[in-house]
Amino acid sequence: MGYGNTTHSKVPKSQIRIARYLPVLVITGLAVHLLLPQITALEQSMTVIREMAKWAVALAIAAQVISYLGSAYMLQAVVGITKERITLRRATTISIAAASIGLVAGGMVGNATATYRWMREDGISQQSALLTGWLPSLLSNLLLWVVGLAGVIHLLLVHDLTGAQIIGFSFTAALLMLAAVIVVWGAGHRPQLESLAERLSRRSAEIRRKPYNPNPSRDTTERLFSSWDTLATGGWRRPLLGAVINVGGDMLTLYFFFVAAGHPVSPEVLLAGYGLPLLLGKAAFFLPGGVGIIEGTMTALYTGLAVPYGVIVVVILAYRVTSFWLPTIIGYLLAAHLQRLTLHHTEN
Repeated sequence: MGYGNTTHSKVPKSQIRIARYLPVLVITGLAVHLLLPQITALEQSMTVIREMAKWAVALAIAAQVISYLGSAYMLQAVVGITKERITLRRATTISIAAASIGLVAGGMVGNATATYRWMREDGISQQSALLTGWLPSLLSNLLLWVVGLAGVIHLLLVHDLTGAQIIGFSFTAALLMLAAVIVVWGAGHRPQLESLAERLSRRSAEIRRKPYNPNPSRDTTERLFSSWDTLATGGWRRPLLGAVINVGGDMLTLYFFFVAAGHPVSPEVLLAGYGLPLLLGKAAFFLPGGVGIIEGTMTALYTGLAVPYGVIVVVILAYRVTSFWLPTIIGYLLAAHLQRLTLHHTEN
């Protein structure tokens, strides 16, 4: 009887010990593979992981949830511009699923196409569905550009920006500015934009060796003009609020992981290491989600800003798992669910 009690008491302790250290080993193993070439940094990172404040980790996760709700609110607000409605739950599902589709199918174009399709299946008008495809991404990227610019200014002031990083940021900023210029120019030169769209559509048909049909490009430009007229009346305010929630929540996620690691950073340091890497990740469209670019650039920037290397590794890894990898996996599952619903409706 006594022997049995002794055995019984040892098993739970062993299980508790495994449960306590297994997450540490898994996270540290991933960190070694992605970011940790040095043994000393490995030891420091394990210490950071063990001592992370659970309440701050919970706040980081909550901030990321708020960030994705901001994306969903953008979709809901855009739909509301045309006096239509979509639930926040449905908008959240479409937002996360479309983002995952965009990673493997055309980036922003794939994201916009998936969003448009699922919006149309929900009975949303073509005009509104078209807006949900491009306006949320445009607003988020423009806001991210502003944040990145603020971070670059700080880095220039502290002389901690390499030539390659300046070139990468300039290229990304130029693309965003070009998109903004086209939007502004097209709003005031509609016949010219229609002509440009038709020429591009014709050239695309020639490259694909398919017959040219002018109707799709004409319909698209007409819907864009209608959308611009709607936005000009002030319909951009609520979507912009959604973009602020989206980017702000994501920044708070990174900040709370710094707090959890016992190394809270100042707002200017947070900005300096946040905006530029994400913009460079978007510029590297050939890498889904900017994998490698974002982690590497963040590591370099925060190292130059005197943040301990072991802290950087843990924080960036935790941030990317929370903001990118987990939502991506969830997004694929949601996309499969939406596809099944589409097939079911088609069959019926």
